[in-house]
This record gives sequence, structure tokens and C-alpha cells, in this order.
Amino acid sequence: MNIIEKRIAYADTDKMGMVYYANYLVFFERGRTEWFREMGLVYKKVEEDGLFFPVVFAECKYFAPAKYDDIIEIGTKLVEITAASITFYYEIKCQGKLLTAGKTKHVLVNSALKPIKFPKEFRQTLEGHIENIA
Repeated sequence: MNIIEKRIAYADTDKMGMVYYANYLVFFERGRTEWFREMGLVYKKVEEDGLFFPVVFAECKYFAPAKYDDIIEIGTKLVEITAASITFYYEIKCQGKLLTAGKTKHVLVNSALKPIKFPKEFRQTLEGHIENIA
């Protein structure tokens, strides 16, 4: 699992001082972007090559809130790859406590937004990094 840290900004929170629920999906995206970078796949370059990964499914389970100024850890791992999609699993923790867990599924499309199969080398790179959720 690739882990990055983020300090919760005031803008991330709602009137109650807790992270606004939809922002966890933004945190998932940050984790996923850094996961790609850690694998040597800069997402900007992937897009320049005409490959895009729109989200087709998102799930987020909330256990406890993150609050303003907390430092959270965003854990990301690839858990599934098919001919034309990938699924990531995420855990967000603060001081070792699990706050949120979720998944996103992405379909690989070209610049015309048509689903395509993974190029062989790209798929091989990803397959070497599949992990179990547990």
C-alpha cells in the first residue's frame, strides 16, 4: 500500500469542523495520483499518451471524522485489473485510527472516450502491483 500524508485544511471541513464527506473522494484521487507516480507512471504523461481513467464506481465507508489540522494518512493500492478497467482500494487513517475506507473503479478510455484494452506494457506494469484488500 502506498501511503501519503496530508494536513486537513480549514477549506476541507464543514460547519461542524469535520472533513466534508465528499472531500474523501478528493483524498482518494490524491492517493491514486501519487500511487501512479510511485509506479513510475506520471498521470499527466499517461493522459498525453491519450489514455484516461474516468471513475465509473465509487464507494466510501465512514467510521470516524477527520478534523481541521489533523494529519491524515491516505493509503492506496491496486486491487483488480481487467481487460479495460482497474479498481483501487483506499484507507484513510489519523494517528493509526481508521477513518474511512473505499474503492474506485476506472475504465480505460481513449481521447474519444471509447473504452479500450490496456496496452500490453502498461498492463504488465500494473499487474506487478496488484495487492489484496486484507
